[in-house]
Amino acid sequence: MVELCVDEKLATKSQSHEDSQRFPLCSFEPSSLVWRTIPSEKQRSITSLPGTANGSERIGNPAARAESAPPARGTVTGGASRCATINKVNRDRLKKLLEQVRAGRIDVDEATRRLAHLPYEDIEVARVDHHRELRLGFPEVILGKGKTAEQIGQIAERILSESSNLLVSRTTEEVFRRIRELAPDAEFHPEARMISVMRDRTEHGDGIIAIISAGTSDIPVAEEAAVTATAMGNRVSRIFDVGVAGIHRLFGARQDFESARVIVVVAGMEGALPSVVGGMVSVPVIAVPTSVGYGASFDGLAALLGMLNSCASNVTVVNIDNGFGAGFVASLINRKR
Repeated sequence: MVELCVDEKLATKSQSHEDSQRFPLCSFEPSSLVWRTIPSEKQRSITSLPGTANGSERIGNPAARAESAPPARGTVTGGASRCATINKVNRDRLKKLLEQVRAGRIDVDEATRRLAHLPYEDIEVARVDHHRELRLGFPEVILGKGKTAEQIGQIAERILSESSNLLVSRTTEEVFRRIRELAPDAEFHPEARMISVMRDRTEHGDGIIAIISAGTSDIPVAEEAAVTATAMGNRVSRIFDVGVAGIHRLFGARQDFESARVIVVVAGMEGALPSVVGGMVSVPVIAVPTSVGYGASFDGLAALLGMLNSCASNVTVVNIDNGFGAGFVASLINRKR
């Protein structure tokens, strides 16, 4: 059984367990709802939340009335039960929106814009944004750094319940073993320190994304960009170790990146390579400074400042070592319209 409680609206409603497997779409009213999954062997009577017309009144048998107050919205009750806070959800409003589309009063683009702000799932350790895929074309990506394997596993399980693909960045083999329990088809990319699950391999890119690294030491960051772009449905060309210390290597690989629709250039030290590449092509160049270098490089700050001061007007810059961000933005630029 599933309990749906609407704060400030005095409404309770039961749904089948099957219906609880997918969250309801949202409307656009400032109210919150709580879905609470209750195991069949521990079914209890439906209760109203504090703040409804009868305050903390219990509806049902005397034993139910004697129970303690229900947990706060968005908390997990333990066992097989879980709570999910869904902001701005109202089935009647959604039905009205769909009826307006059918009647031609609202066009599909306007309806899509409204539906782009759909609910998230609160699993206590994170608020999983299930509808980021609708807004950006790819599910929420998990940053592994600072999270335990169990936390990442919980988040990944919920993402895969709604999406075909999964991407985890800055992660480890320990986390990979945890993800394999959920998704045996998961892949670990050691150089990029990423985990991917690719069940939908539809090509979304309009052209090729070229990933260029100045040196071999920059490859881990370049691989992070390459794995991200590949996971987002793009064809990727890798061109590594063509830095300015041997500029003839770059000229020799010119035909490999001239046909690209967008280029990611990864470099440490003084960060000169993106400007050189930017002066050779007519497409956007996303520069990624790395923390590779000696003392005066200040862990990538010198490269970052050099790239920010590029005189090539088609060069833009992301943060130090942010291969993921570069790959993601390159994918958005390359997406088929």
